[in-house]
Amino acid sequence: MSLAFTRRRTAATILTAALLVPLAACGSDNDKKDSGADASASATGVPKADLTVLAASSLTDVFKTAGAAYEKEHPGTKVKFSFAGSQELAAQVKQGAPADALVTADTKTMDGLKSDTGTPAVIAKNRLVIATGKGNPEKIDNLKDLSDTKLKVVLAAAEVPVGRYSKQILDAQKITVKPVSQEPNVRAVLSKVELGEADAGLVYKTDAATATDKVEAIDIPDAQNAVASYPAATLKTTKNSEAADAFVKWLSTPEALKILTDAGFQQP
Repeated sequence: MSLAFTRRRTAATILTAALLVPLAACGSDNDKKDSGADASASATGVPKADLTVLAASSLTDVFKTAGAAYEKEHPGTKVKFSFAGSQELAAQVKQGAPADALVTADTKTMDGLKSDTGTPAVIAKNRLVIATGKGNPEKIDNLKDLSDTKLKVVLAAAEVPVGRYSKQILDAQKITVKPVSQEPNVRAVLSKVELGEADAGLVYKTDAATATDKVEAIDIPDAQNAVASYPAATLKTTKNSEAADAFVKWLSTPEALKILTDAGFQQP
């Protein structure tokens, strides 16, 4: 073998090695990025999933904040909420609506779904207030004032948790109210007051707090009030049982509790 041939082969080997090193380095960087993302997603031990959570209307604002916080803490998981009155959510569950978890505004509705859910846990509580127009133009001070037939009072329908609580506290005080309408959920009651279509309505304290620029909240004494409990549970039909269970359990963590209490909900 000639010296010239040996030199040419050595040069070719060096050139090939030089070309391969950058490629190997690129592959190594990508591997690190991929493994880093996987590690981040699996650090909590919860599998990635797209979750659908059926939730009471009164949770609309706070759950948007909670969902964002959960997604940040659990990379790769997306939480989608479907908000409605608890009675409507129960009907959806009975009809087999594709969802992973359920949060209602009362224990009665959840108890009626024992065959469809896992074991529920109460994550928060709430109380009612009288919502009036900004500045309280009708000078409403208490529950008894709602019996004035000159007032346009709106309540939630009796089958809705907030409607049932409203009836409970009015009946306890022997107050007769003839509502101009009965709405399918608490947000619909609040909307009537916001738009000036009603002089007053009974809503949750947390709902009134979302519209302070348009409504006034008149407190109801604890002795005359009702306590609303919010139970959460996984649905037995979920295809993401582990991820759904993790989300429901997270709702009872200090982080979730802070989000709920910051929004005006009471501790369970």
